[in-house]
Amino acid sequence: MSTLSSSLPLPAATSQERPVAVPLTTLQKLLIPAGAILFDVLFWQQGVGLNLALYTAFVVAATVAGLPRHAPVWHSSYFRLLLLGTLLSTSGVLWTGSAAAQLACVASLIMLLGYVNQPHLKLVVYALLTALAGAARAVPGLLPYLRLPRSGASRWSRTRFYGRLLVLPVVVLGVFHLLFSVANPRYDALASAAFARVGEWLLALLPGLSPLRVLFFGLGLVLTAGALVVVPFHFFQDQESRLGEFVRRQRDRVASFGVRRPDFRNQSFRVLDLRKEYLAALAVFGLVNLLLLIVNLIDINWIWFGFEPSPGFDLTQFVHEGTYVLILSILVAMGIVLWFFRRNLNFYAPGLVLLRWGATVWTVQNAVLVVSVGLRNYYYIVHTGLAYKRIGVYGFLLLTVFGLVTVLLKVWQRRSAYGLVRLNSLAAYCLLLVLALGNWEVWIVRYNLQPRFQTVDLGFLLNMPERVLPEVAARQDVLSGMTRIILSPPGTYTETTGTPEQGRAAIQARIEDWRRRYPRYHSWHDWTYAESRAFAQLSKP
Repeated sequence: MSTLSSSLPLPAATSQERPVAVPLTTLQKLLIPAGAILFDVLFWQQGVGLNLALYTAFVVAATVAGLPRHAPVWHSSYFRLLLLGTLLSTSGVLWTGSAAAQLACVASLIMLLGYVNQPHLKLVVYALLTALAGAARAVPGLLPYLRLPRSGASRWSRTRFYGRLLVLPVVVLGVFHLLFSVANPRYDALASAAFARVGEWLLALLPGLSPLRVLFFGLGLVLTAGALVVVPFHFFQDQESRLGEFVRRQRDRVASFGVRRPDFRNQSFRVLDLRKEYLAALAVFGLVNLLLLIVNLIDINWIWFGFEPSPGFDLTQFVHEGTYVLILSILVAMGIVLWFFRRNLNFYAPGLVLLRWGATVWTVQNAVLVVSVGLRNYYYIVHTGLAYKRIGVYGFLLLTVFGLVTVLLKVWQRRSAYGLVRLNSLAAYCLLLVLALGNWEVWIVRYNLQPRFQTVDLGFLLNMPERVLPEVAARQDVLSGMTRIILSPPGTYTETTGTPEQGRAAIQARIEDWRRRYPRYHSWHDWTYAESRAFAQLSKP
């Protein structure tokens, strides 16, 4: 369906600069308004849950159904990956409805549509941008379908045609309805009840047709049209086609040290300049390797084995500032390696082996630094509890380790920066799917409410989504053994603490408030399994 319109040439623009109509199939003309109505019904003044899964399923089904059996996109492994990712993230929305699941679902759907637009793309970021740009071109192409013809004669003829087409069947239907109503009392009673229900529905609908509701319907129409109508957008595909997986030797350029105007027939300038860059790279790798070795030896001796913070030790500064600075140093190190191995230094035979080993040792030492950062994060979790940022740090460290491996591939296989971006963007997308499938808030509550902790940030736990409340209620007895219970929610300027009794009272107040509000604001639109199960558990006598 959606690809049929992409195969048709767009009409040339007129001299009056009117919008160019995008060719639509009959199925598209039916599905676009149906999708807009579905969007309005699912999302108007509703939360996010089942509605997002249903709308995503509608767009995916309509897109896949319109693809020809032998369409090139079916041979794209990236399209199949994004199709699987869309299904997984949609299941995450139905399970927990977390922000990570919602983000993964929307991003997966947009990138999937990008590969439908340009099946030969590889970069997922380019697929995302292609889908957005294609939708931006498709929506204006639908405006001519909303415009009446300018000619008075043609307008009158079209009005008469649709009048005969619509009015005559309605008149015939009305005549037979009157006949059946007179002849059959039961039919008359049933029809009267049906008309009464329709009248009630119209009376309830008309007050809801506010200008804001009309704009929301228009938003649904725009989003559905942008998803289902494919207007080919080749810009990012053309950009990607110029990029290769491996670095190529460039004989018509010099190295990056200054601007000169030599005689290009004399190769000695380039050889000399390349040697200067080689010596600079060797010096950087040698000196920083030595410095990094000292840092790693200190960390291994200090925090790898038997680390125990002394009384008064500022663990927060140790983890927060130390972690961020070390992560920044790892990123800078990766950037320096990419800089030196970006061009002809990959082919400098006299010192390439030594340079590669210097970069490899530096990369391995940065991997050791990653372990040190992970241990700092681990010690913070062990002593203070689990939080979103602590999980995020481990996710980032996983991507960093993967990035270091790809840096080694670049050094030893002459991979290009494009190849590294492609691999690391896929890794980032896979990590997003993992985050989308995790019930992280429940796991945080289970970890933080353990008897071995003396301090708990109860305000942070009670500020989480309501699906964690059964876990909090089941573990509230551990508050009796804690010496410091923080009751104030995150982001407050003054920290409020309380006794275990006050903590249990805050838990009960939060539960009762949710029990009272849930039936009022909840509907099938924003249903998720985790939230529904939590409410059922808390509603048991």
